[in-house]
Amino acid sequence: MILSNEIKNMRKVAGLSQVQLAERAGVGLRFVRELEQGKTTVRMDKVNQVLALFGRELCIGKNS
Repeated sequence: MILSNEIKNMRKVAGLSQVQLAERAGVGLRFVRELEQGKTTVRMDKVNQVLALFGRELCIGKNS
């Protein structure tokens, strides 16, 4: 799964524009655009703000 594609797909399925997604997630439009374009350096907390709208969360850590 490529995160940028997954988020873009979820947004489109939900019928949201990038502007609406940014407003509802409490992040900037620029962040949404960069996220969907696959920018490699994004803040995980903001990614999770976006994902929370779709009932998801990104967790990165060590496997125990």
